[in-house]
Amino acid sequence: MPIVLAAVLVLVLVLAAVGIAVVRPGPVADWLGDEPAGRGVAAPAAEPAPAAVLAGTDANAPMPTPEGVRAALAPLVGVPALGARVHVSVADVATGQPLFGRGEDDGTVPASVTKLVTGVTVLAARGPAHRISTRAVAGAAPGEVVIVGGGDPTLAVDRKGFYPGAARLDDLAAQVRDALGGTKPTKVTVDSSLYSGPVFEPGWDDDIPTGGYGGAITALMTDGARSDVTRAKKDEAAGNHWAERVSQPDLAAGRAFARLLGVPAGAVARGTAPAAATGAATPGPGAELGRVESLPMVRLVDIMISDSDNIVAEALARQVALARNEPASFVGAGAAMDAVAGELGLPADELTLADGSGLSRSNRISPSLLTDLIALAGDGSRPELAAIFGGLPVADWSGTLAGRYDTAATKAGAGVVRAKTGTLTGVHAIAGVVSTADGRLLTFAVLTDAVPPDGLTAARGALDRIGAALAGCGCR
Repeated sequence: MPIVLAAVLVLVLVLAAVGIAVVRPGPVADWLGDEPAGRGVAAPAAEPAPAAVLAGTDANAPMPTPEGVRAALAPLVGVPALGARVHVSVADVATGQPLFGRGEDDGTVPASVTKLVTGVTVLAARGPAHRISTRAVAGAAPGEVVIVGGGDPTLAVDRKGFYPGAARLDDLAAQVRDALGGTKPTKVTVDSSLYSGPVFEPGWDDDIPTGGYGGAITALMTDGARSDVTRAKKDEAAGNHWAERVSQPDLAAGRAFARLLGVPAGAVARGTAPAAATGAATPGPGAELGRVESLPMVRLVDIMISDSDNIVAEALARQVALARNEPASFVGAGAAMDAVAGELGLPADELTLADGSGLSRSNRISPSLLTDLIALAGDGSRPELAAIFGGLPVADWSGTLAGRYDTAATKAGAGVVRAKTGTLTGVHAIAGVVSTADGRLLTFAVLTDAVPPDGLTAARGALDRIGAALAGCGCR
């Protein structure tokens, strides 16, 4: 098995072996603001060590044959539950050798498996250690503070923010107060001009902007534009990723920043930061008053994939655009991700992206591009890309696969399949990795975009049976 991906899989097994229990994905206690044990609170009773959730793999395991994979999958890919357009690709991770295909090169509406492309391209373009800055600079008028959005969607107002470890506006405000000394802030200008174009992608369904899973995409926002962070954290802990979003995230963030500086909400408005003078004897308009930085890119990618966070996905897509000197817009991001995919040797002619989250029905991705991408990320040739595996849901254990692979027909895939799922009305997809019964690591992608509107449950079951079949056989 490739060394880089092996490290990701072994990490989970090691954590299980030493008894570090993960009750549910993500540091939920931090999200809920729980006090650590030891601060006057009795520590809970020790829990038994959990069982490993990922099967071991064998670097010397025999590779399935195309004939064996075809025999296992042919009866499953044509079932009525998957509709009239079912496109499939299966390949070996270590060698990249294709093992099965059905419409594998055909562009298909991918839904949220788009995030795999977003994750790989932003890791390639920015690198795993890159952080997104949010700055405050002096405005043109005395007492004016300009907050400049750099595109960090996880920025928090204070320590009670939605994303653990995120950069915080209260830290930025403290830096501003120190920089201004005795000068009292009187006005906050919000500069979110880094992004251009519409805040909603034209291909989104009508209910997405207000439906709780999408929102306005602006260069400055806090907590992924969630309007009620306390409620959102509780819902997230219960497995519900829906959250009401504010309609103007940049202004909402600017008003929160103003409150921290003691500036009234009426003195907050959009604008642009003045250019800083060079060689000035004293700091003037445009001079930096403070800066906070996001979590590293590797963590942002992990959040995007594990939680299928659409707002984070759109922000990361724009980071690809900025890295390639394209406009930080839906169109610019799509063009930049396409270009980076080509640079990575992926078949970019099988990729059309209107957004980075997969909410758009204008997106097209072929299953073979996804399996090529996953193999590239896992074969060790580009180790920075392996970060996409850390957030992949585990069958019957975490994320969007937590309640799946739990039937008699699919249990062979439990703890063995790690994959990103995608769902829109009539669209159902899955792409990821699976270990065969012999321990060989495969990558697979199944995309279907012509399922009856009421066929969600049946389609998911049919997709899971495909993953389970690969997990349960040597396919030789």
